[in-house]
Amino acid sequence: MKKTIGILGGMGPEATAHMFELIIKNTKAEKDQDHIPVIIYSNPKIPPRTDAIFNKGPSPTQFLIEGAELLEKAGADFIVMPCITAHYFFHEVATHVSIPFLNLLEESLLWIKRNIPGIKTAGLISSTGTLESRLFHNTLGNEGIEVINPNKNEQQKVMEAIFGEKGIKAGYTSGAPKEIIIQIAHVLIQRGAEAIIAGCTEVPLVLTSKDIRVPLIEPMSIIARLSIKKAGYELKSHRD
Repeated sequence: MKKTIGILGGMGPEATAHMFELIIKNTKAEKDQDHIPVIIYSNPKIPPRTDAIFNKGPSPTQFLIEGAELLEKAGADFIVMPCITAHYFFHEVATHVSIPFLNLLEESLLWIKRNIPGIKTAGLISSTGTLESRLFHNTLGNEGIEVINPNKNEQQKVMEAIFGEKGIKAGYTSGAPKEIIIQIAHVLIQRGAEAIIAGCTEVPLVLTSKDIRVPLIEPMSIIARLSIKKAGYELKSHRD
């Protein structure tokens, strides 16, 4: 039975658009009618997740709940949320809807176990909120995978590349932001990372598998491909 995908987005708008694009590009389709019905709720007014995690701003929880409920009422059969940092609030939000809510962290772990068996150390490039909340550290750590991350000064560069005035969220996906993210990836590899986790949904907009010599773990791509299969459609390719 074919299903409709609901995307709880706006965090940020470009990451939301990227998720939709991944679903389109990875769906086996020869004409418009072969594609998957997708309902997108993109609310860029949702308060910053990192600020909320550090108690420096309002919680996004109620906004996320309202968005999830809207998607369910609109006819979505299940929900995906492109923002990784927002998964800090995942379990509280998921209880407010009766349809399945896919978890990027849990699905990424399953993908890693299938595709990079035996991995012991992964490098994380993410927002400070995701890093400090230890979302990936805890999820992967439970399976014996150590997560290493940039030091304080390097993390400041990551945040500037993502959230800065001329960062990825501002629409700059080349030049300095791209160079910084690639540089940090190489630093983590030198420190022993056997793979790099694109731990913020903006990271894959500037970092690709061609930029590094170890596997790139892309939660966005993982969840997009899973969504296609869960919706009852075929993948354009079968890498996983």
